Amino acid sequence: MPPKKRTSKKRAAEAGPWYADGLKFKCTQCGNCCTGAPGYVFVNQKEIDAIAAFIGRPGRGLTKEHLRRVYNSGYSLTEDPNNGDCCFLKTTPDGKRACSIYPVRPLQCRTWPFWDDLLESPEAWDSAADGCPGMNRGKTHDLVQIRVRLNARDWDDLPS
Repeated sequence: MPPKKRTSKKRAAEAGPWYADGLKFKCTQCGNCCTGAPGYVFVNQKEIDAIAAFIGRPGRGLTKEHLRRVYNSGYSLTEDPNNGDCCFLKTTPDGKRACSIYPVRPLQCRTWPFWDDLLESPEAWDSAADGCPGMNRGKTHDLVQIRVRLNARDWDDLPS
């Protein structure tokens, strides 16, 4: 009996994901990913404590100005209801918009743009890249580095 023919789907799976050769990304700290349509920037207690300490509130947590309860799943950073800006996106005196807590930003922010929905297809990646000047530029993240970010569940899961 002749061997079974491989299907194109099986060949594609063996070749790996569409980004198997890596993706380029270097955060420019432009703030574009920190604004837009309403959404959630989920934070855990460790992140809340780190952010609170960073902004001068050690041991006192964050206020309603910075934090909101989301269903039964935890907390999210707040957004400006007028424009969707994250509460920590600030405009510098020279007009640049930047994250004011960048060194202690939440895991969700640290793993951008290596999110499931953006890695689903080249089209999804390219669509996000239209608004992010750091995508498709800078250093190449290989497949292992991408998967580390994609699967991270805590700051400690990421390389320093």
